[in-house]
Amino acid sequence: MTQKIIVIKGDGIGPEIMDATLAVLDQLGLNFEYEFKEAGLAALESQGDLLPQDTLDAISAQGVCLKGPLTTPVGKGFSSINVAMRRYFKLFANVRPVISFPGTLARYSDIDILTIRENTEGAYLSEGQTINKERTIAESKIVVTREASENIVRYAFELAKKAGRKKVTAVHKANIMKTTSGLFLEVAQEMAKEYPGIKFNTLIVDNACMQLVMNPEQFDVIVTTNLFGDIISDICAGLVGGLGLAPGANIGQDVAMFEAVHGSAPDIAGQKIANPTSLILAAAMMVEHLGYVDKANRIRQAVTKTIGARDRLTGDMGGRAKTAEYAEAVISRLN
Repeated sequence: MTQKIIVIKGDGIGPEIMDATLAVLDQLGLNFEYEFKEAGLAALESQGDLLPQDTLDAISAQGVCLKGPLTTPVGKGFSSINVAMRRYFKLFANVRPVISFPGTLARYSDIDILTIRENTEGAYLSEGQTINKERTIAESKIVVTREASENIVRYAFELAKKAGRKKVTAVHKANIMKTTSGLFLEVAQEMAKEYPGIKFNTLIVDNACMQLVMNPEQFDVIVTTNLFGDIISDICAGLVGGLGLAPGANIGQDVAMFEAVHGSAPDIAGQKIANPTSLILAAAMMVEHLGYVDKANRIRQAVTKTIGARDRLTGDMGGRAKTAEYAEAVISRLN
């Protein structure tokens, strides 16, 4: 049976890096069928809607989406299209792996960290945001529930067990945010007892950020709430060379969405010089999610060999190659 993938090329550099990514996927012999849908500025221009219902319906029907970066217009529409999609499909787990690649300009060479971020509540809820008429006082509500905390902590431990990882670190701010962050910490401590084979520790978020900069090798799996996870996952990307090397997945019960975690970079859009690695690695996560572990590893190994050889790298990695040329280098190493 042919697997259909909903593909959203995205805005800015999105179409360029998506074309490169699909070229890599097509070499795996999986015979994926792509159904192209729109969101973001492209959808607003063609359909008058940042997030058309037919796009949402298609993702719901197929359950798998590969998405390029989207631009949310300032002052109109959603506070974030990405957040809106995650909430619509109840994509409770944001999964952000980072790993060191030989040949990059990164400061560290032996990083392998998986950040698991709760995706549906916390500080990013749109409800409860107010500002007075004088624009002198703004308020926002933070909601953390036991159910969502249990879901994300269990997901982190189960993923750690499946991947053979040895340690889970719960990051919090319960010393100050005693109710919201305190509840998350309480749940994490309770659930860790169900996984005696995995080492568990907790860190206050400011200390966790410092430790990531000073001694990142101590981390294996990090699980945390929405805002802290957003910040920490970007720090982790910085450890291995930047957002261009960091893929992301958003996982729910019925839908999984895989994406480049960086922005749409409109300043270089159309120049065909963007680095497609983040989206290529996100596609590898998608391939693994669909059960093709060996083929997902082939993609990762090809990327690793290409970066290590410094062969046809894009400008952000110190080379001069175009996006398509870099993709061709990865394809040449798939076998």
